[in-house]
Amino acid sequence: MSDDGLFEVEVPEAPVTGPDPSRSDLRRPVTRGVVDDRPAPTSGDGTPLAVRMRPASLDEVVGQDHLLAPGAPLRRLVEGAAPASVVLHGPPGTGKTTLARLISQATGRAFEALSALNAGVKEVRGVIEVARRRLAAAEPRRTVLFIDEIHRFSRTQQDALLAAVEDRVVLLVGATTENPSFSVVAPLLSRSLVLGLHALDDEAVGLLLDRAVADPRGLGGAVTLDPDARAHLVRLAAGDGRRSLTALEAAADAVGNAGPLTLADVERVVDEVAVRYDRAGDQHYDVISAFIKSIRGSDPDAALHYLARMIVAGEDPRFIARRLVVHASEDIGLADPTALPAAVAAAQAVALIGLPEVRINLAQVTIHLATAPKSNAVITAIDEAMNDVRQGAAGPVPPHLRDGHYAGAEAQGNAVGYVYPHADRAGVVAQQYPPDELVGRDYYRPAGRGDERNRGERLARLREVVRGGGPER
Repeated sequence: MSDDGLFEVEVPEAPVTGPDPSRSDLRRPVTRGVVDDRPAPTSGDGTPLAVRMRPASLDEVVGQDHLLAPGAPLRRLVEGAAPASVVLHGPPGTGKTTLARLISQATGRAFEALSALNAGVKEVRGVIEVARRRLAAAEPRRTVLFIDEIHRFSRTQQDALLAAVEDRVVLLVGATTENPSFSVVAPLLSRSLVLGLHALDDEAVGLLLDRAVADPRGLGGAVTLDPDARAHLVRLAAGDGRRSLTALEAAADAVGNAGPLTLADVERVVDEVAVRYDRAGDQHYDVISAFIKSIRGSDPDAALHYLARMIVAGEDPRFIARRLVVHASEDIGLADPTALPAAVAAAQAVALIGLPEVRINLAQVTIHLATAPKSNAVITAIDEAMNDVRQGAAGPVPPHLRDGHYAGAEAQGNAVGYVYPHADRAGVVAQQYPPDELVGRDYYRPAGRGDERNRGERLARLREVVRGGGPER
């Protein structure tokens, strides 16, 4: 048996001269596949907990509700109502192999499994030949071919599948952790459903852990899981169900499958200390506050420490990215006009990439903002302007600035006397823009640091011209 719970049987080297309908092995996998009638794995046979706890039905699948709702393509496929090849893509430990097995079980088809890590064209053609012989047998039977890491197949290897998929000699289920649009050839994609699996959320991982503790296939109630230990295992999983069950099994083995599993037990076997961090409590607010204040204080090292604490503790990277976007305008603003685009780019990277890789993007922007010149002139300006409006300083719009694009506007004096700045050589003209009671009110006051130093000098000249004090130079 291989380490993923699949039996390995060599494909015969000798060519097959023709199908023999009397052979019973045509109804069973003969390459790397799961033997259909083998007994269910139990805790006593050395099978990993993650393998023993693979869902045996759709009801046990967690975290993929968007694909398994009534009438959804994947549910129809698993239930055997809509046979079609499919490419499943998503993070590790989200159930791609499980769904392939369920498709096979639901449709009564033989199940063949290949890994693109160690299979080549020869193995692919061997499986397809076996599938053809099954179809030609006295009791015809179709085949589900599961290919893990299909993105690692070369174009030639993927092309070898096309005819068999087109003719439905095999029902292909390909699994990949990459975007199939870039890693799977277009002809194969066009013959398959392409479905994305989501990383498991905390609730789904917690459900897997609870089930593994209580289910006879798992630990059978031999241990209990303390709330802190459970929360730590959920965090460590990072959306990977297999990882959470592997850590649980290691901790249970360490205490001899008896008694309660504590946070200390989990920390000892997982080699990662739980960060004392409650995403809904004080630590959540205290650490993010220290993070932002360290950036504002131009201390990139302290800021990176607090960023690391949040990432290791499992903080939502979207929350961190949002705070960086706000901070880029609140505490830096136009002292470094590149700060906001950099922070927005990091937020986009969070959406496109996710953890763990996006930690690099978040770190880059944290360093950028911490070492940038600081100015709170932007937030001060908008807050003062809004405060004046709330206090009633919102007089009529000057007539020459009002809309003049309708009949009768000129008769009311609207847009009359407006001076078009582009008609002036300097592009700036003397003209009143604010309401009467706000003439001369300065909201934006550049800090004189970084890019705002030059911006402040230009602003002074602009105000002088616009307010009628002299020509633009």
